[in-house]
Amino acid sequence: MSQKDSLPIPAAASKDPRSLEVLRVWIAGGEQHVALAFGMWEDPAAWGLLLADLARHIAEAHAQQDDSVSAEDFLEEIRAGFESEMDSPSDEVSGQVQ
Repeated sequence: MSQKDSLPIPAAASKDPRSLEVLRVWIAGGEQHVALAFGMWEDPAAWGLLLADLARHIAEAHAQQDDSVSAEDFLEEIRAGFESEMDSPSDEVSGQVQ
């Protein structure tokens, strides 16, 4: 992956000396690959909050680019996909903490 393909760092994160990156996700070789900073929260529900906030950001970004579907409707589709994948995973999680 070239530097030009990297996503920009948000301005607030660049300005805050205490900011930290929590999650990166790539599609490579037709599969999802993840790097995450683990251990910053003792309560697993905090990860649920992060995932919910992330879903809302995705829905809002989509709505800003395509006004044919509202952010709320798009978010409901994300929720349906999430619940379906949680109930019947399409693949197995692999890898290890490094």
